[in-house]
Amino acid sequence: MKTYIAFLRGINVSGKNLIKMVELKQLFIDCGFTKVTTYIQSGNVIFNVSETTTSKIEQTVIDAIRKKFDYEVKVLVISKNELERIFKSNPFLKNKTEIDISKLCVTMLSQKTTVDNLTPIKELAANSKDEFILDDKKIYLNCPSGFGKTKLTNNLFERKLKVDATTRNWKTITKLVELSNQ
Repeated sequence: MKTYIAFLRGINVSGKNLIKMVELKQLFIDCGFTKVTTYIQSGNVIFNVSETTTSKIEQTVIDAIRKKFDYEVKVLVISKNELERIFKSNPFLKNKTEIDISKLCVTMLSQKTTVDNLTPIKELAANSKDEFILDDKKIYLNCPSGFGKTKLTNNLFERKLKVDATTRNWKTITKLVELSNQ
């Protein structure tokens, strides 16, 4: 059995696609996953499963949600090892002593993109204090004015890069690392 983290996008937002965490946990158990733990209402689930193909795990969750709740959500699954790499590789935390981690986020992409695709996003960020760094299938964000005020949103990345994306703040990433190590 291997540990994975599922990030569900678009649940429990503005009263739409409501799923109680107890129901979500049971859905994962019903899918055959073990050691299921949820974290906060935004759809973060840690679990164990013998399947090692993340796309199959994602589709299993998508299908189960569609069947039980009659709507579709985007699901991104990564391994515990990948979560730890994300946590240890944040370029904004390297060699900086005065960084406010409450202003850091990471956007995880469903597939790799090229730096060339980032040109319009770079132009948008050039007019703000917000910074982003692409690293493989992750975009690290530093939003000094807060993520609620940035133009570097999930929707922007999905639209411009033509990939599915989901963003979590650094507090959530830190807690998920902690929970996945229990």
